[in-house]
Amino acid sequence: MLTFLPFLMFLLACGILMLGYPVAFTLAGVALLFAGIGILIGVFDPDFLTLYSSRVFGVISNRTLIAVPLFVFMGVMLEKSRIAEELLENMGKAFGRLPAGLGISVVLVGALMAASTGIVGATVVTMGLMSLPTMMRKGYDRSLSCGTICATGTLGQIIPPSIALVLLGDILSSAWQQAQLTLGVYNAQPVSVGDLFMGAIVPGLLLVLLYVAYLLGVGLLQPNKAPAIQTEEKPGALVLLKSIAPPILLMVLVLGSIVKGLATPTEASAVGALAATLLALSKRQLNLAKLKEVVLNTAKVTAMVFAILLGASLFSQVFIGFGGDEHIANFFSSLPGGAFSAMLLVMLVIFLLGFILDFIEITFVVVPLVGPALLMMGLDPIWLGIMIAINLQTSFLTPPFGFALFYLRGVAPAEVRTSEIYRGVLPFIVLQLLVLLALALWPELATWLPTYLRS
Repeated sequence: MLTFLPFLMFLLACGILMLGYPVAFTLAGVALLFAGIGILIGVFDPDFLTLYSSRVFGVISNRTLIAVPLFVFMGVMLEKSRIAEELLENMGKAFGRLPAGLGISVVLVGALMAASTGIVGATVVTMGLMSLPTMMRKGYDRSLSCGTICATGTLGQIIPPSIALVLLGDILSSAWQQAQLTLGVYNAQPVSVGDLFMGAIVPGLLLVLLYVAYLLGVGLLQPNKAPAIQTEEKPGALVLLKSIAPPILLMVLVLGSIVKGLATPTEASAVGALAATLLALSKRQLNLAKLKEVVLNTAKVTAMVFAILLGASLFSQVFIGFGGDEHIANFFSSLPGGAFSAMLLVMLVIFLLGFILDFIEITFVVVPLVGPALLMMGLDPIWLGIMIAINLQTSFLTPPFGFALFYLRGVAPAEVRTSEIYRGVLPFIVLQLLVLLALALWPELATWLPTYLRS
């Protein structure tokens, strides 16, 4: 009975979440319910619950997690400053005469937006409102337009600085330390959020290049689906530079300071938040009302993240109290194929959970449970983090439950059918699976840059 209790707890939590109940309260409530049952039947030590206060203090005093509200603030501020709208308009005019030029512009602008906001939902909604009506008006195939926007929006999952990578990096850092201590290694090289940022750069750029190559191929082979746009107006180099400079400058400030070791991700997030505010002021897009809206949106997202984190911490504490972590480690070690089979199983579970849970819940609930066991089997923590991030990115695109599809459906014109959105994302899912396969075959795609910069 004791063996099955932690897994029954996990299944019950997933079932309740599918009914639409709040994530934080579901995780905490299920954990307390099973802890009470365990205490009553004498299979759970109540001292595990007293350790929860230490976990809460650890969350509150975690300097890395301070980056979350600052990156959220940066993304919301940029969203309100209309930088993306101006950039898309000018890049559309500059590249529009090329085959699939407007679609390529959407990918490039979306990638810059993803690097600036780091939130999948915000990027999909923003790009959907800005670019989908324009692409339809210019004669683009509706399925191709929807697929391009959804796939581009999910780049916020992998391109740093990403909220997903901040949270995943913090969880994996703890899992790595736990795994090394269990193995008796006390001087292991620590893993940081900055390492995960650096590891994501090459796979993120590879995805962008594949998206652009696919759209260019469609434009050349099927020009009726992605026609070149004949426009008399073409922005000058100075106008285009003024449009593209702000988001690139922001990326350089944030990522450059982290890569060069001049700032931690938390310090870089503060620089990014200040720079985004100054950009909004320079474009005369900031006033007290808009600042209040930015602060309130930031507070809402931050409160949601930390509420889920606290609920998930209690859930994992009770799960460990039932010996769930040991059961997982024993199960993985008994699988034929060793680390490969264990990794394949975990990736499949995370992919399926991505249909019903957001990346925050999966990061806080699943990764702490399976991470230490996988890392004890010799997997690289940076490679594991990037694999999980791209896997989640793919599940967010996959019909019928992908989150990105729901976000776009909510802002797409009524004449766009849901089936067209589903068809449009299929080629991009294939491209993401190719990148996932490439990472599995060549882990150096994720590990080379962090290793090089460390040396």
